[in-house]
Amino acid sequence: MSDLLERLRGRGWRMTSQRRVVAEVLDGEHVHLTADEVHARAARRLPEISRATVYNTLGELVSLGEVLEVATDGRAKRYDPNAHHPHHHLVCSGCGTIRDVHPTNDPLADLPVEERFGFTVSEAEVTYRGLCPDCA
Repeated sequence: MSDLLERLRGRGWRMTSQRRVVAEVLDGEHVHLTADEVHARAARRLPEISRATVYNTLGELVSLGEVLEVATDGRAKRYDPNAHHPHHHLVCSGCGTIRDVHPTNDPLADLPVEERFGFTVSEAEVTYRGLCPDCA
């Protein structure tokens, strides 16, 4: 069973066949699918699933904090099930591929106190950009 499915069961989330297939499609380490990609993959497993159901399910998963919504460079939003493991993103400027990366430094520690302007900083989102091997 996937990490996402286990987390959802642990929350007591009602697991309909449609919700289950969306969660199964999102399973994986470097999964960053658009809603349309989730729908296409889900429809292969459950042909009667509607686009609206996929969008609604993704919205619920984001609201629950179980899936991250990732937006880069005005491209379609992507959905990342790796919500409970701190990580950053590496984005290809050519094709838009997104990979999870786990740098060893703490981005909060990298921000000098004088650059915080009195803010109490609680989190940081770092996006690295470049070209993937296929686009380079």
